[in-house]
Amino acid sequence: MHRITSRLVIAPLLLLGSAVLSGCIVAAPRPVRHVRVVTPVQVERVRVWVPGYWAPRHFWVEGHWRYR
Repeated sequence: MHRITSRLVIAPLLLLGSAVLSGCIVAAPRPVRHVRVVTPVQVERVRVWVPGYWAPRHFWVEGHWRYR
């Protein structure tokens, strides 16, 4: 008889303990205090030298400067 009563006491305690330990906490997100606004940097256009090359039908295209 003592064995049955101890199981009837221990089983609900184990069930309650596992329910308490497996619970999750739901909380509202924290408010944002500092907002950093990032603006794109104005990059200066770069000049690049395009070397000369042989085009189709065997004529030469001279080198030139090009902006990127």
